[in-house]
Amino acid sequence: MTAPQFTGTQNYLASPDLQDAVNVAIALERPLLIKGEPGTGKTRLAEAIAETLDTELLSWNVKSTTKAQDGLYVYDTVARLNDARFSDKDISDISQYIKLGALGQALKADKRVVLLIDEIDKADMEFPNDLLHELDRMRFFVSETGEEVVAKHRPVVLITSNNEKELPDAFLRRCVFHFIAFPDEAQMKDIVEVHHPKLDQELLDQVMKRFYWLRSLPEIRKRPSTSELVDWISALLRSGMEPSVLEEELPFLGVLLKREKDLDAARNPPPRRRYN
Repeated sequence: MTAPQFTGTQNYLASPDLQDAVNVAIALERPLLIKGEPGTGKTRLAEAIAETLDTELLSWNVKSTTKAQDGLYVYDTVARLNDARFSDKDISDISQYIKLGALGQALKADKRVVLLIDEIDKADMEFPNDLLHELDRMRFFVSETGEEVVAKHRPVVLITSNNEKELPDAFLRRCVFHFIAFPDEAQMKDIVEVHHPKLDQELLDQVMKRFYWLRSLPEIRKRPSTSELVDWISALLRSGMEPSVLEEELPFLGVLLKREKDLDAARNPPPRRRYN
């Protein structure tokens, strides 16, 4: 049976290039590396892929201290020690203290799952190559119990990066790559339509003008993202804000901007970049 082709979902609009990247990665059984600024929908893409494939989504949020081994399993020695000291629980079965990570769960799953490895660029430089080594092996050994887990199905792996640091060339060679550009105004209107299907056209037009004006200010360090735009519209709707108000002011600016200097830049832009 031919696998379902990813074309996006009702709640996730995917460009033709992104659809191709997802389907190629699935067909070649390669990790799909997705880059783009925060708010471009990288995490929601994983949800849409899992929905298309009708399978489970497992998420692994990478931190600066994350090691590839952490994704496979951890042995909870503290829990075993506490049980030994403070309860009459039988601690001879070590397997009850083995906690599978997202990668370990994906490899042990009875059906193919989607594995999201989020923000890989937060980890140290050794992590990406160590990660690919584990993905290539498709098996892992639990030394504490002597169990070997051999994957029945290769997971669909989606890896995201916010471009905070360069990734190793050896890692990049093994991935299918796609960069999600920030949506233009027409694309953004389609996205907003999903979240606010009955939005007044005049309000939508004013919101778009103000939002993209904000993003155009070079003084803004953290430009507002798609999710912040959606939240801003929700705030405007709940307040009953008239579209004409947006021509003169920016209400609820703290929904869009999260840094004090960015707020100052939006409220006091240089004369040549004032909104009109």
